[in-house]
Amino acid sequence: MSITLIVFLVVYLGMILGGLPGLKMDRASVALGGAVALLAFGALDGAAAIATIDFGTLGMLFGLMLVSVQLQTAGFYAALSGMVARIQATQVMLLGLLIALVGVLSAFLTNDVVAVAMTPVVLAIALRRGMNPLPFLLAIALAANAGSVATIIGSPQNMLIAQRLELGFGGYLVYALVPALLALLVVWAVLAFAYRGRWTLEGSEAPRPDALPDPSFDRWETIKGLLVLFFLLYAFVFTEWDRGMVATVGGVLMLFNARFMARPMLEKVDWDLLILFVGLFIVNGAFANAGFSTELVTWLRTMGVDLHNSSVLFAATAVLSDITSNVPTVMLLLPFAGEDPLAGPLMALASGLSSNLIIIGSLANIIVVDAAAAKGLKISFWNFAKIGLPVSVVTLSIAYLWVRLVVAH
Repeated sequence: MSITLIVFLVVYLGMILGGLPGLKMDRASVALGGAVALLAFGALDGAAAIATIDFGTLGMLFGLMLVSVQLQTAGFYAALSGMVARIQATQVMLLGLLIALVGVLSAFLTNDVVAVAMTPVVLAIALRRGMNPLPFLLAIALAANAGSVATIIGSPQNMLIAQRLELGFGGYLVYALVPALLALLVVWAVLAFAYRGRWTLEGSEAPRPDALPDPSFDRWETIKGLLVLFFLLYAFVFTEWDRGMVATVGGVLMLFNARFMARPMLEKVDWDLLILFVGLFIVNGAFANAGFSTELVTWLRTMGVDLHNSSVLFAATAVLSDITSNVPTVMLLLPFAGEDPLAGPLMALASGLSSNLIIIGSLANIIVVDAAAAKGLKISFWNFAKIGLPVSVVTLSIAYLWVRLVVAH
């Protein structure tokens, strides 16, 4: 067995387990370790390793992260979530407004940052108003995942798919907008039904609310961040400029700031995700260069599984995204998506909507569950799955049927 195959198998074992047994490693460090091992053992040289890295995708991801950090630091997310949570309306109506807000924000900004910024505000306000915070916290996670599928910049894997398959912003929207909107509606309906009659926490169940997070809101810095975001969207839709470079320039402009220190902003960038991308680019590139991808496809075809079939690819992406996580899954399966024009949109929809199935399906889910646990509100694996399973099954079905039966015809 070659060193390339051994490293590939070990790395994807780490993707499945979230680390390696006996070692305090996460997915990013496992991917980085695999890439370094390939270089150290001579499985590929430095030039070949660099050639496997998609710098356009990294540039898009890094730049949009910085724009999102700018808005977070300016208090934009906290102000919006606080405004919605303070509206005097029924809990069901508040739930719908929150889902709509999170979904829209997650379609254009990094959904994990949206979850990080909004969760503490919604949690604190819900407890102060005597409401059960669990449906509202779950709404943040589920809506962040559902809303992120709407655009090519809604999630890291969408950016990768769009870059590799050269998907246009508007063209992808035709496939994804309706499934995303219907997915948000499904999230609202399932949560409203599941928590009917349980909108308050009684007696000892109700944790003591913390002080509200810092409500400071910087209007001018928010305007600056939104203007850059609108410019990036304009460039993505109406120009042929390099998306990675445009996003990187826009993001770095956020660091030229007279009010916010650059270092704390850079510290909020998800460097682990960027490292994961780099490591997996190299590991998957070496795997393909060694011819193992071709051998895998040939073997699967003998077993009756054709990954070049977009329907099979949709199903494989949906299943594997909850096993190895969505980014590693997309990076593994993307080389098989080049023949059918529907394959890219179907992969993006499958990887995003399947994230709602279980807690470890996305970082947004983990952020919400940890926030609830910090207040003594336990969301177990099965309690999450009871909500996530119907949401995932229904929304994946909607997405597949929309692309296959409506858009394709």
